Amino acid sequence: MGRIDVFVAPRPNPALINVMTIVNRIVMLHGVPGLRDLLPFNRLAGLRGVANVRHIDFPAADQQRLQACCGEGQATFITPNHPEFFTDWMIDKEIVSRVSPLAASWATHGVVNGLGRLMQKFWLANNLIAQIPGNSEAAKAHSVDWALKGYGVLLHPEGSVGWHGNYVAPLLPGAVEMGLAALPRGRETNTDFKVWVAPVVWKLAFTGNVERALARECAYVEKSLKIEGAANGPLPERVYRLYSTLLSRDEQACGVTAQESVPYAVRQQRVLTELGKRLAEDVAADAGLDLAELLRRSRRWLRDGKAGADAQKGVRKLTETIQRIQRVGSWAFVNATITQEEIAEHLKRLRNDYCKGSLRDTINRFVPQPAGPRCAHIRVPEPLGLHAYDGSVDEALALLRSRMQDAVTKIVTEVDAAGGFISYPNPFYHR
Repeated sequence: MGRIDVFVAPRPNPALINVMTIVNRIVMLHGVPGLRDLLPFNRLAGLRGVANVRHIDFPAADQQRLQACCGEGQATFITPNHPEFFTDWMIDKEIVSRVSPLAASWATHGVVNGLGRLMQKFWLANNLIAQIPGNSEAAKAHSVDWALKGYGVLLHPEGSVGWHGNYVAPLLPGAVEMGLAALPRGRETNTDFKVWVAPVVWKLAFTGNVERALARECAYVEKSLKIEGAANGPLPERVYRLYSTLLSRDEQACGVTAQESVPYAVRQQRVLTELGKRLAEDVAADAGLDLAELLRRSRRWLRDGKAGADAQKGVRKLTETIQRIQRVGSWAFVNATITQEEIAEHLKRLRNDYCKGSLRDTINRFVPQPAGPRCAHIRVPEPLGLHAYDGSVDEALALLRSRMQDAVTKIVTEVDAAGGFISYPNPFYHR
């Protein structure tokens, strides 16, 4: 135990899981009533609620839909969207505590295995499954075994956090593949055995105006990255200036002429095209490949380890740069307005990707603090029954993603119609 890249099967402790459900609900999410809004207590994350999620909007019908997929005679893979780090596990735990408390949850090996032996035992007792990059077969096998017992397994099909709460990224196939592996095993003893992939989505919305707090965070990022900001300027424009300046640095580094008058999306694509050409040349790949396939081949090239250390370092730096620049996706450019929630996501992404070196920044990456109290709107789209499905894995992923995106869009529409968002003109907007 304690080796970060070695899988150790979870050892769930029901008593500890029940205690941590209460701790999660009070300390991590809601805070302590009567203290969470009073100075100086509201400055203490544990009293205010570390994730500051004051309200959970989880309709009974949605909860019952998910609960019906869990239990004896069926294997369930619960697949929530992944809009925010740290808050993800806190909300996920609240969800499973209501429908199947002993569900296992996937988490990065850096958390499960990388914090020492005692913390590893703690996370394993909380039924966390360590996701080990490049070596996930043991985790998948355990997940199938556990799901067959009827408890359920939760994992994020989007993969890593993208900080885009209104948009569901392309899904990874793990949950569907494990579900298909579980089906014939379940049918060995029960011809009516069912396997579900149960999507869940949640959207966080501030409960009030948090512009002042967002402006303070923006000023911190400006100072940290040595980018001059307009202290009294519109907040969206300041965030756009941060990204535009950082993109200018990338343009300069790869020899692309910076043209700040050109839309951000166009400039971004020019840089990515140039970096893609260089990466294709370094890994001897076809320059005509799209970036997603090129990145997959580059990761495979790195795993093969046939090149020298300097060549590997260069390819690794190129892939990391491409992925960092891509993290502002097409979803940022499509709407003429931008909400405070989306501004908060931009700032958190900036801090995660660019602000490094200080203890404050390290803590922020692991436990990012929201700008104010929030409500989590949780919905459960129609689950996909693999026992009654005869399509391909890719078709299943497309169907699941469509259902998840429709559910997220519906939440956003409902909250907006109720006046729940504060919006501004979007400087990233590009027709």
